Amino acid sequence: MNDQKKITVLQLYPRDMNIYGDWGNTLVLKRRLQWHGYEPHLIEYNPGDAFPDDVDIIVGGGGQDSGQDIIQQDLLSISPRLHDLAEADVPMLMICGLYQLFGKFFKTQDGHVIEGIGLLDIETHAGPERLAGNIITESHDFGTIIGYENHSGQTFLGKGLKPLGTVKRGAGNNGQDATEGVRYRNIIATYLHGSLLPKNPAIADFLIEKAAMRKYGEFTPTVIDDRFASLAREVALKRPR
Repeated sequence: MNDQKKITVLQLYPRDMNIYGDWGNTLVLKRRLQWHGYEPHLIEYNPGDAFPDDVDIIVGGGGQDSGQDIIQQDLLSISPRLHDLAEADVPMLMICGLYQLFGKFFKTQDGHVIEGIGLLDIETHAGPERLAGNIITESHDFGTIIGYENHSGQTFLGKGLKPLGTVKRGAGNNGQDATEGVRYRNIIATYLHGSLLPKNPAIADFLIEKAAMRKYGEFTPTVIDDRFASLAREVALKRPR
């Protein structure tokens, strides 16, 4: 492959924020980048690492409350860099725990507040029960989104912030307003694990297209045979909550 078509994918905190198969999102991006004719370059960022200068896509996963505590101070330290990259339209995918910490804060059941970086106008409060199970969301941009949620946090969006989609089955952001996830600039944030991208390749291709357009000014997609993704979606749609 041509080195000039390299796309760098950064996985945030894979040691502490990587449950329910979230690393699979990065693997999907790697494979689909190859299929679309790009050279994927995967790098990790963990607490204390030097933040890379060259980043085209950023991916983050979920974690336990303890994992959020471990990364919190480091995340706050790189917050200015993440804000700059977001405003420069670098595509990002944030799942569950890092979705919460891209907001203002996560308040646990015992009142402990884990401060977020405030990149998203959201706040999260621990609820009385876990919101867990298979979830189906309808999105204007991506059609039917299929995944699995497992979170105690109830996330509420600020005024004017656009959700990723509308919940058709499941709880979503908070189990109350039928919203799921957030869209902001080229950021997609969501509670959907599973991992998300194998069953929702349209979202993977969105991230790749935005990265390619930003870096090279063009994107000519390859027609990919997604028969197995389609089959996985059909099976998942039939699963009970």
